[in-house]
Amino acid sequence: MRKLWIVLLALVLFTAAGCGEEKPGGGDYLPVMLERSVISLDNDYIMDTTSMEVLGNCVEGLLRQDRNDKIIPALADSYDISEDGKIYTFHLRDAKWSNGDDVTAEDFVFAWRRVCADANEYAYMFSDIGRVKNAAAIISRKAAPVTLGVSAPDSKTLVVELEEPVPFFLSLMPLHIFYPVNEKFFSSLAARTYATTPETFLSNSAFTLEDYKPGAANIRLRKNKNYWDAASVHLDGLAYQVVTSPDDALTAFKNGTLKLVKIDGDHAKNIRDDESLAKNLRTVNVGHMNFLVFNTRNENLANQNLRLAITHAVDRETLVNDYVMDGSQPAYTAVRPNFAFNRYNDEDFSADQNKFAEYVGYDVKKARGYLDLAKAELGAKTFELGLLYSNDAGTTLVKVAQALKAQLEANLPGVTINLQPMTTAERLDKSKKQRFDIVLDAWRPDYADPTTYLTLWQTGNANNFGLWSNARYDEIISDCMSGDYWNYDDYWAALHEAEGIVMREAAIAPLYFVNQTILLADGVRGIEFHALNLPRVFKFATIK
Repeated sequence: MRKLWIVLLALVLFTAAGCGEEKPGGGDYLPVMLERSVISLDNDYIMDTTSMEVLGNCVEGLLRQDRNDKIIPALADSYDISEDGKIYTFHLRDAKWSNGDDVTAEDFVFAWRRVCADANEYAYMFSDIGRVKNAAAIISRKAAPVTLGVSAPDSKTLVVELEEPVPFFLSLMPLHIFYPVNEKFFSSLAARTYATTPETFLSNSAFTLEDYKPGAANIRLRKNKNYWDAASVHLDGLAYQVVTSPDDALTAFKNGTLKLVKIDGDHAKNIRDDESLAKNLRTVNVGHMNFLVFNTRNENLANQNLRLAITHAVDRETLVNDYVMDGSQPAYTAVRPNFAFNRYNDEDFSADQNKFAEYVGYDVKKARGYLDLAKAELGAKTFELGLLYSNDAGTTLVKVAQALKAQLEANLPGVTINLQPMTTAERLDKSKKQRFDIVLDAWRPDYADPTTYLTLWQTGNANNFGLWSNARYDEIISDCMSGDYWNYDDYWAALHEAEGIVMREAAIAPLYFVNQTILLADGVRGIEFHALNLPRVFKFATIK
């Protein structure tokens, strides 16, 4: 009887285990959709948000963002700022790499010097944005990496020297380009093999690599038991799967293969009417702003009144509700709301979306008034303008471009818009060479400050495709970026003035602030979504 009882008990336990939900690899692995393959997990070479996300769930820097985008301690549990705002001293907590080595201040010194010496895409964050001492000279090969303004008096202290005060310097620290790298481990590897396999990669954060190859369709992360805050990590791991088709994403969510997927506007519209799925629909802020850039080298578009006519002829509400349909918001400012906050009173820089109503908004009567002024000033009765846009990034931009053509031609008599679809690479090439009239452009912020948008339209900025220029605007931005406004109230007020100039002169026509619609499975909690740096953080995620 005793043997029979043991057999029956074993059978019951086996059956119960078999009836549970099958999870990838066993345990609580959260299956998540990626829109595209990871290009690199070496922070020195990363340029895309997909790679940033995967790396950022495995490695953390001095500081990180909380779920409300506030900058909080990470590897540095405290810091000091000198009275003149030029010296930051970070005090590191006790933390380890996934191989058991201590995370030290020297790891940051090595990594930062490496980034500046290599001078890859994101190195400008040290020179142009972060203003770290000698970074610009190192990047331009005029100084040795050892002269960079970063030092480690001891293994737990990192000192950073700036050329001048940078009011938003702390908000740069969560960005991947400021992550540390274990020099001893890095130096033990063959050239250009770092972070190409789980064996050539080290983690110091919530997860580490379990299965990864560059460009692979599937990536697996497992919980890092050596993480200093491992007690806060409840998932056993993440199972990423690359899915490029919206239809396939929806199918994978319905059958439970994926617990988190991105949905495009067309699917989101249908899902809202589906009671079984609507409860799983979420809208998250991804930071992008889409806007029109006017080539001011074009004789007609150099006319401010013609630019103001165009910006007042766009019905942004209809654009986002009938064509974008993914929860995006109409844009009436040059900086998106719920993004940049005053460090002292938490004021949202762009909370008031009506503050520039005189210069940007949907008003056909006003648009035609500006058009009449432009016709008189230019001695023309008609205008034929081309509109460049990308046609290789889904159907949304195609629909937006077609809608813009219809709105502008209907609301501005005598204006003809010729659509010019092309790949993103072609669009960028033509934009940089000013071979366009109007281009549908976009920008995703790099750090939590209005200047991440407002520097775009400074004279000489490589992203100022329209070549718009204003001496007072340049002066304000230059002063803000060079530390002349160390008084934060003056700094904040100056940036508001700068934004007003952009809107008053219609340097651009803001269209909409891009959000993202997702489907999130029942029982999944604790994922953090961010408008910059890491799009999604899974450190606190749980599966019920």
